[in-house]
Amino acid sequence: MRILFVGDIVGSPGRQIVNDRLADIVSQRQIDLVIANGENAASGFGITPRLADELLGMGIDVLTGGNHSWTARKFWTTCRTSHACCALATFLKAPLDLARSSAPQRTGVKYAVLNLQGRVFLTPIDDPFAKPTPNSPNFPLTWPSSGRYPRRNHSEKIAMGWYLDGRVTAVVGTHTHVTTADERILPQGTAYITDVGMTGPHGGVIGMDREGIIKRFLDGTPARFEVAAGDVANETAC
Repeated sequence: MRILFVGDIVGSPGRQIVNDRLADIVSQRQIDLVIANGENAASGFGITPRLADELLGMGIDVLTGGNHSWTARKFWTTCRTSHACCALATFLKAPLDLARSSAPQRTGVKYAVLNLQGRVFLTPIDDPFAKPTPNSPNFPLTWPSSGRYPRRNHSEKIAMGWYLDGRVTAVVGTHTHVTTADERILPQGTAYITDVGMTGPHGGVIGMDREGIIKRFLDGTPARFEVAAGDVANETAC
């Protein structure tokens, strides 16, 4: 079974490159299952039900998210009703079945996706380590999403990888938008990467226009963040 994970889709440039390239990648690589993080698909922050439908119509089988997913509150309803959109298992003690997405797909093989959000430097939520317990089903796929400060929340993701080694097919980190070079197969057979990166404009700062972000670092004044333009690229894990 060949699985493709599309890194965080940022704004309209990210959606456009998915629309332009996904079908060819799926065909050329003979992909069986496509999973993508869509939490930044709406102008760089959040996702709406309409955009979720749009991305699923491009050939994505499952959409995962993170802390930005709830910017558009209507998306919560979509998570509750759609098997193709994963709610965060760690959000407000959501029941585990809200975070699963299992159905026959291109090969007829069933799959399961568990979407977790870390707690390092993020709003307090339920413990991500408490969800996949030793007595839980062996989820073929697990992607924890964590927060902002790379070294510390990278340790949280790495710990999750070791914790789930041998119990899931893959642990793929998202959210930080910067691809890490630590992809590997752990001793018990689980594939792992701390951050798969992003799909969108790489000419800015993690997908956003660099001028506003630089100004904020220089003088600390609020600045409106806009999705960047140019150097659009897709980052994926297979």
